[in-house]
Amino acid sequence: MNFIYFIGLLFQTALVFAASTFLFDILHYLLHRWQNSRFALLREFSRWHDVHHKFLDNNMKVHPSWAKANLWCHLVPEFVVSILGTLVFVLIFDWVAVLFVALIHSGLFAWRVVDEGRDINHMNMDRLSGRRGNLFVTPTYHALHHVYPNQFFSSFISLFDLIFGTNCQIKGQRILVTGASGAYGQALTQRLEKLGAIIDTAKYGEDYQIDQYDGLSEKMQKADILVLAHGAKTDDCWAANYTSFVDLIEKFRVIGKDRLTPPEIWAVGSEIELHGDMGIDALKPYAASKRAFAARAREFYTSPDLTYRHIVPAAFTSRMGKGLMSADVAAALSLFFIRRGFTYVPVTNTTLAVWNYIRFRFIPWPKSVRKAPIISNKSA
Repeated sequence: MNFIYFIGLLFQTALVFAASTFLFDILHYLLHRWQNSRFALLREFSRWHDVHHKFLDNNMKVHPSWAKANLWCHLVPEFVVSILGTLVFVLIFDWVAVLFVALIHSGLFAWRVVDEGRDINHMNMDRLSGRRGNLFVTPTYHALHHVYPNQFFSSFISLFDLIFGTNCQIKGQRILVTGASGAYGQALTQRLEKLGAIIDTAKYGEDYQIDQYDGLSEKMQKADILVLAHGAKTDDCWAANYTSFVDLIEKFRVIGKDRLTPPEIWAVGSEIELHGDMGIDALKPYAASKRAFAARAREFYTSPDLTYRHIVPAAFTSRMGKGLMSADVAAALSLFFIRRGFTYVPVTNTTLAVWNYIRFRFIPWPKSVRKAPIISNKSA
């Protein structure tokens, strides 16, 4: 019985901690929303929180001159709210679990007071990692809230951002899109513009060719996010689906190597990565090129120098042929997942893209798949 009680107590403690931090995340969001409130008291609360963003600014620099103000305007109110948001659960859960969570919050508060507001989430940073974390908030994850104060509100568990889609900065971001005249690229750019993104486009033959990318340097210097939405199913599909993807990503990686936030890339893959050409001769070049890029993309996906998102849609209707969904639906679903922090983006009504995550992430590709042919300067 004692063992069962202990396991139950651990489970309740985890639930109380998750629930109490979620309540705090709601208040955190409101503090930012109250900046322009018509109520003076709410604006004042928002100004208190703004002190914290002056203590650690959007360039990830700590300003010790704000340490005392940060203590009284942020750390103390944060602690009080956390304790109150924990104690309320004594009405539902075992008081021992509630007490244990209150002690955790108290220990974290004491640690921050001793270190004058500095901890693993609040320190000087010259370069953030491209690996932001998923379920749990990492130092990079929280740093992104200081870089983009209207996103990344979660404090310990990313549940708030997952539910409300505040896990990706789009408004005001300069996004460079290839394949913008295609069905998916066009639908995606239209939706990004509605969300406040500043869109630029790169077109093969005008801005770049295979092995000739200097014409894109200026556009890439200005871009925060590179979206690779071009592609082909023709005999030249290796140039479009593999060579140009890899070359453009590597160029963007070099251009953004000294930025505070690593360059971000969204690349469109395919469910064919999982099921291959299925013995259909017409699909063999396309499947081989897509699978070869997926094998190479695993390195981009895990690199700390990039924030790489691999978008895997089911077949959608485009000039390449009929599909199971419209390009607009594919774009809408892509953004739904991206805004919730997904870096592997399964846009599917077949579930194949979901299963492909295992293929993409964990199963080594044969050398025959990873070896790409030498590509001449052909259509991309």
